[in-house]
Amino acid sequence: MYTNSAYWHQSRVDFKDKKHSLFVGSCGTYRLYTVKNLPTHRPRGRVDYQLLYIASGKAHFYFNGKEQVVSAGNMVLYRPKEEQRYYYYGAEHPEVYWVHFTGNNVKNILRKYGIADDVHVICSGISMEYKQLYQNMIQELQLKQEDYEELLVNYLRQLFILIHRQFLTKPRKKNPMIMDDMAQAVEYFRTHYNKPVSIEDYAASHNISVSWFIQNFKQYTNTTPAQYVQLLRTTNAKSLLETTNYNISEISNLVGYENPLYFSRFFKKQFGVSPSQFRKQLLINEEIHSK
Repeated sequence: MYTNSAYWHQSRVDFKDKKHSLFVGSCGTYRLYTVKNLPTHRPRGRVDYQLLYIASGKAHFYFNGKEQVVSAGNMVLYRPKEEQRYYYYGAEHPEVYWVHFTGNNVKNILRKYGIADDVHVICSGISMEYKQLYQNMIQELQLKQEDYEELLVNYLRQLFILIHRQFLTKPRKKNPMIMDDMAQAVEYFRTHYNKPVSIEDYAASHNISVSWFIQNFKQYTNTTPAQYVQLLRTTNAKSLLETTNYNISEISNLVGYENPLYFSRFFKKQFGVSPSQFRKQLLINEEIHSK
């Protein structure tokens, strides 16, 4: 299992903020591989809100005692004092991102972005932008640089805006078979991202044209296959920088880049700092909080 999380003031205790209209208290991600299951049950809920994004696989949620299987491309919203009961199973390979937030105007903010008071499951679609925003929040809350609390709220608002845009997009009739094909493609690239990947070869092996494949993949994920692979590589490299002692060249090779210099340039383009600078910031932050 891979996990990466961050908490305001390093505290896991939920809290209600009445000073700000919107405030982020914690965020993180889980990816299950070998762990059989990961249950969560909060009978009395929490005093804050939680928004979970199912990026891949599926998860099992219970609302009013009834199970609902939520697959990739959906978000789940829990409100204060609602019972929270959900399960992740390793065999279903879930990748889930979550954020807890509070504030004195949250209900109206959610309404503004089209999220009704009685909604629990939000059909958000699959987007690498969602993952990027969650990862940005995790990083900000870990590093705690100047004005990080304000930036966290801005990232969360961007998330709400993207959800709202998804609501407003004119629905297109989706062919279930095509969607299944794209889901298989997403899973293939997710598990082979660190190997040489040819979009042309993948399309040819499935007897489809490259242009048709890219068009439908983008409709399904809001990104092209090549962009999806690149983002998988950089985000997994970021995880390795945070959780291992591998050097930059080793990480570059592990995520699929033969040229460490090219990897460093692309990483900086994605995250604003080079891999070495990112790791240095993490070490500085750890030293500050250890004092």
